[in-house]
Amino acid sequence: MIDVTEQRDALLAAAAGAAAVAGSYLATGWTPAFVVRPVDQTIVNLTPGPIVTFSIETFGDAGHLIHIAMAVAAVVGLFGAVAFAGLKLAARTDSRGVGAAVAGGGSWLLAAALTGISLGALGAAIPAAAVVGVGWLPESAAPSGGDATPSDGDATGARDAPAVVDAVRRRTLGVVTGALGFAAASAVGRRSLAPGDGPLPDAPRSEGAAARLREVESASLAVESDALGGMVSRIGEFYNVDIAEFDPEVTADEWSLTFTGETGSERTVDFDELTERPVEHRAITLRCVGEDLNGRKLDNAVWTGTPIRPLLESVDPQGECNCAMLRGEDGYYVQFPVDVLAEGFLAWGMNGKELPTSHGHPVRVLIPGHWGETNVKWLSEIELLNVEEDGYWEERGWEGTGEVKTVAKLWDEGITELGDGRIELAGHAYAGTTGIERVEVSTDGGDTWTDAELSEPLPDADVWRQWRHVFEADGEHEVVVRATDGEGTLQTREESGSVPSGASGWVRRTVG
Repeated sequence: MIDVTEQRDALLAAAAGAAAVAGSYLATGWTPAFVVRPVDQTIVNLTPGPIVTFSIETFGDAGHLIHIAMAVAAVVGLFGAVAFAGLKLAARTDSRGVGAAVAGGGSWLLAAALTGISLGALGAAIPAAAVVGVGWLPESAAPSGGDATPSDGDATGARDAPAVVDAVRRRTLGVVTGALGFAAASAVGRRSLAPGDGPLPDAPRSEGAAARLREVESASLAVESDALGGMVSRIGEFYNVDIAEFDPEVTADEWSLTFTGETGSERTVDFDELTERPVEHRAITLRCVGEDLNGRKLDNAVWTGTPIRPLLESVDPQGECNCAMLRGEDGYYVQFPVDVLAEGFLAWGMNGKELPTSHGHPVRVLIPGHWGETNVKWLSEIELLNVEEDGYWEERGWEGTGEVKTVAKLWDEGITELGDGRIELAGHAYAGTTGIERVEVSTDGGDTWTDAELSEPLPDADVWRQWRHVFEADGEHEVVVRATDGEGTLQTREESGSVPSGASGWVRRTVG
C-alpha cells in the first residue's frame, strides 16, 4: 500500500529544494552568494584531469554541463533534506507555521554556511519556507493509504477517503508544478538582468569603435554564402568556452583589478580609472585549444580597451620566474610570462558595444597570438609570481598557453554550388601575430595546388584572413586546404588531436 503522506512529503521536499536553488539564483545570479557556486567549484577542483579531458573529447561543449548538473543535484538534495525535516516537524506539531519556519530557517543557515553570505541566503530560505507552508496539509487530510476504514460504522468516511487522497495529490502536484515553474522563470529572468551588452558608455569612443568595425568588415571577401560570415563574427555567434555553465555577474561599479605578489608596489584599478586610459579598437581573433582541426571555435571581433603594459610597468614586476597568474571571477586561472602579458590588451567593449557578460563583462584580457584559454574573462587579479605554477587547464593535462597553430578552415557554410555548375570554396585562415600570407587549395587530394584569393590584410597584428577559390565540378573531389603564415612557414601537415596543445594538420573534405 502506498503511503500518501510519505509520497507527498518527498515531492514537496524536492520541490522546496529546487525552489531554494532557483530563489538563490534569482536573488544573486552567478556570484559568490549563489548556493550552487561553491559546490560546483569544489567539484571542478576535485575532478581529475583525465576525467575532464575524457568529458571534453566525448561530450564536447556539453561536457561542462555534467559538473553543473552534479552540483545542482547535490544542492537541491541538501535543501530538500532541510525541507523534509520541516514537513516532519509540521506533522508532529500539527502546525504549518512550525514546518515553514524550520524549512526557512534551516535553509537560511545552510545557504549562509555554503556561501558565507547571510543576506543573500534569504533568496534560498524564502522559497523553501513558502513551498512547505503552502504544500503541507494536516495528517487528518492526508490518509496514509488509498482507502480508509470508517469508525463507528460511518460509511461516509469510506466514500470520502479516495476524494481526500485525490485532493491531497492535486494540492501537492500544484505546489510542485508551481515550484518548478518558479525555478524556470528565475533562470530566464535572471539572465535577462545580466549586465553588459549595452552601448559603449562614451559617445566618441563608441563612434571610434563603429568606424573601426566598418573598416574591418569592409575587408571581407564577396562570397556566395551569407552563412559563412565575413571578417567580423556576430557577438551572438562568437564561440564561447567557460569552466562553468553560469557566468559571473559583475557590474562595472563593482569591478576592480588588483596587482599582487612579487611587485614593487601593489595596485588596484577600478573601472572608471581603467576606461580613462588611452583607448584602442583592435581586431583580434580567438581560437580555442580544445577544438577539432576543422572545428568552429575560431572567431574575430573588434575589441575596445587599453594596453596592459603601462599598468604592469607601474607596479614594477619582480620575481625570479618573470611570470604572472591571472585570475577571473569564475575561479579560472592561467599563468604565462610577464613579457607575453605585456603585449596584452584589457578589453571592455566588443563590436562597438559593452563587453557581453558571456565574454567577461566588464573587463577581460586578450593576449595576441595565443590560444583562447589565455584570455581570462571577468579578470579580477594579476599575481606576479616568484616560481612558475600550473594554470587551470595545465593541471588537467593541457598545454594551451603557447602560440596558436596555423590553420585554414573549410566549413560546410563555405561550400556553395554556383548557378553555372562550378563550386565555390571559402573560409578563414589564422596564424596568430605572424598573419596569413597565403592559402592554397587542392581539389585532387594534394597532388596539385592553386593559390586562393585572399581578403586584404589588416594592420592589426592578430587577425584572420578570408580565402576563396572556385573550381569546375565534375564529380567528387577530395579538397585539401593549407595556409602559410607571414614568416613563410607552411601549416604543418602532421595530424594531431587537440590534446594537449591544439589540433594540427590539413583540412580535407570530399566535395561534389
